[in-house]
Order: sequence, then C-alpha cells, then structure tokens
Amino acid sequence: MLSHLKPEPVWKYFEEILSIPRPSKKEEKIIEYLIQFAKNHHLAYQKDKAGNVLISKPATAGMENLKTVVLQSHVDMVCEKNSDSNHNFDKDPIIPVIDGEWLKAKETTLGADNGIGVAIQLAILASNDITHGPLECLFTVDEETGLTGAFALQENFFTGNTLINLDSEDEGEIYIGCAGGKDTVANIRFEKKKPPRKQIPLSISVTGLRGGHSGDDIHKGYANAIKLLTRILFHIEQTYGLKLAHIDGGNLRNAIPREAFATIYVTHEVVERVKSDVQHFYQIFKEEYKQTEPNIKVDIQETKHTDYIIDKRTQAKIISVLYACPHGVIAWSQDMPGLVETSTNLASVKIKKNKIEITTSQRSSVESAKIDIANMVASVFYLVKADVKHSNGYPGWKPNPKSEILKIAKRAYRDLFDKEAKVKAIHAGLECGLFLEKYPSLDMISIGPTMRGVHSPDERLHIPSVEQFWKFLLEILKNIPKQ
Repeated sequence: MLSHLKPEPVWKYFEEILSIPRPSKKEEKIIEYLIQFAKNHHLAYQKDKAGNVLISKPATAGMENLKTVVLQSHVDMVCEKNSDSNHNFDKDPIIPVIDGEWLKAKETTLGADNGIGVAIQLAILASNDITHGPLECLFTVDEETGLTGAFALQENFFTGNTLINLDSEDEGEIYIGCAGGKDTVANIRFEKKKPPRKQIPLSISVTGLRGGHSGDDIHKGYANAIKLLTRILFHIEQTYGLKLAHIDGGNLRNAIPREAFATIYVTHEVVERVKSDVQHFYQIFKEEYKQTEPNIKVDIQETKHTDYIIDKRTQAKIISVLYACPHGVIAWSQDMPGLVETSTNLASVKIKKNKIEITTSQRSSVESAKIDIANMVASVFYLVKADVKHSNGYPGWKPNPKSEILKIAKRAYRDLFDKEAKVKAIHAGLECGLFLEKYPSLDMISIGPTMRGVHSPDERLHIPSVEQFWKFLLEILKNIPKQ
C-alpha cells in the first residue's frame, strides 16, 4: 500500500521492514533479512557477537578518493499497543495506515523509529544511480532497551571517521549533541493477604494519554498516567481508607506512561462517594491538561474479587513513594536556550510475584547532574526501604560546532531548500555518545524525517518529510570531501 509514495525505493524497503518482527532483544529476523539483502546485492557484510551488522558499498566511479561515510540506524523498535489490541509483536506484521500526510499504524507503534532510517540505508545500498564515496552502513541492535549494540560495538568494526546517525525526528534540524542516561529501578517486597470479602472491589483506570518519548516529549506537558492514578489512590486512602489489590502502569523505561490501572477494596458505605470523587478527579485532570491531553479518560467500575491484597504497610509505602517520586523536567540548559538539560521519567510500576517493581529513567547533558537526579530518585525509594539499583548508564555527546560534516550538511540544506537548517542538541539519548567513546576521532551529526508520538501507538511519520530528508542526505553524500 506504500508503493505509490516517493521516494519509491525507501517506501518499498520500509514496507518490507514493517512485515518483519523486531522487538528489542528479539532482532534475529531483521538481522537475517539484512544479511540476505547484502548477499542478494553482492555487498560485503559482517556481523559481530552482539548482532550488529555492517554492510559496505564501494564508491561510485570517480568518487573513490572521498572520505568514507558511515550511515547508522538501529533495527529494533518500541513495541507499544493499545490495551484492547491483540497484536503480537513477536510474529504479527505492523499494519500501516495513511492518514492525510501522515503514516501511522493500526493500534500499535509504527516502528519508523528507527525503521525509516534502516529503509533509507537499504535504498542507498541497492541503488545504482546515486553518487557517493565509500559507504559503510551500520545497523545496531537493542537501542531502545539498553543501547546493547552500541555498548558492545568493537573497535575497528567500521573504518569511516564521518558518521551520520539517521535516528532524529525533525526534518530540517541537524543534531550535534545528546543527553546521557541512567535507569533507577526499585523493588519493594510485599505479603499477600486475604481479600476482604465483605468489601467492594473497584477497578480504576487512567487511559487515553499521549505517552511519548521520555526524552523528546518530557517537556511538552503530557500527563503521566501513574502519577494521575496515584493522586486518586492517595486521596481515597487518606479520606476513606482502602485496600490495594493490584496496580499496573506504563511499560518501557523510555516511554511516558499512557495508561495505569488499580484494583482496590472499599467499604459498602463509601462506594458511591469514592465513585463520585474519582469522577471529580476526571474533571480536574481534564481542566489541568486541556491543552495537552484531549483524550484523557478516567474510569471506575465495580469488579470481581481478587485472589489477594497487598499488605497494609507495603500499600502505604507504594502509594506514598509513587506520589513523591519526581517526574518531568528538572533543569533547563544554560548553554542552549530551549534545551532540557536534566529530567526524570517515572516509567512503570509492575507486580512481579511477591514484589512491586518501579522503573524510572534519568537523562542529562551534564554528567554530574545525571548522577544527581538518579540519586535524588533513589533517595525517595530509600525512604521506604526499597531495594534500589542503578544501570551503568550511557554517556552524552558533547556538541562540536566546528564539525566538518556539520558545515557540509548546513551548506547542502541551504543549497537544496534555500533556507537554513536548525542546529540543535537533543535531550533524548542517541548511540552517538557511545560511538564517540570507542571512536574518539568520529565527526558526527544526527538527522531524520519528521515523526511525532514515537514510543506510543500515536507514533506517526510525516510522509512529505521523508522525500525532503532523502534529497538532503543524498546532497550531503555528493559533497563529502576528499580523504
């Protein structure tokens, strides 16, 4: 259904990619596809132990003396779906839907992050009429859940000293820096108690939120479903008393939670008042988020009895710690106006056997600030004696305004479109910081077509921007300097 879109080769390969399951840490099928692609086109390739693939293509005639350029994308995708969807990301294809100038997916993430970058690389590799110097196309694995491929990348896996990352989300913008990140995960053990059969079980849900990327969208005023649900639970607990049987919200460390659910017990006498108060909170939330969350829904229903409830002491800990846990922008950059410097995302809360796991992620372009906000979040969990662990984290990418490839890209954009590209740093994490650790001489930029709502089922790709981006990238490749 995408074959009529331009540029045709890019959409051809993107449609093929949509049919291949590629959840993070389950990239075997897309890796196999890439290797077969290289074989079919008689291109040299290699695969490392982590699963990263490098496909190399010689320069077109007369361009052999240009510097080697590395084009890079990650092959995995965030697998988010609406709660009523039966989609199985391990085997089902993504179903694309054209909506005016935008491409999205039916009930799921689209995976244009970073599938469109992969498709563009393949279209260039397959072409016989694009002018370029020596090319190396790097396809990394597991970017979304741990940057595993970038962490595991070996020195000398590629030879180029100029790298163009294709994982940005705004056409006409050139990124030259990104934030570093770190995860903070807390586990709180609980005892299972018998449910009070004489009380009424109620299910409460907060749904319909935008969600989005915890780096790109953290400053946009979107609501966090876990935080809203906790406001409701805290009020009910303090006003009427409750017994908590279940709580669940969010999914991925790098996605703002769109949905959250809880099951509670209250006495017969207060059921109607609790229902009324929840509806009152619904009206409050609609007013507070009238500009950013037009589809917010808050619902409360009587439900069936559960197998157990959480012990009272742990219940109090959970509700209080989720209420106290910071979420959102912590500081703005003093060097680049409008850039978020430091943030934290309360990403998910899950019950796993006899413990409750709370996952958060912190980002900052300042290493000391990244450590500080991770410790701040941890200190909240320490107050309830949770078991807290930090991930190793990943480094940021310090901007280099004097970059050679930046100058080439700015000139290419101006020559093509008769206007200036915007030069920015991004609060989201990119693999570039890790590449720079292992290849200190790399000269890098990050570019891409326009996307919105990534990491959520609202993810959409702006169709006209793909053609503009394609022309931009090819113009850059034509103007790479000699070695």
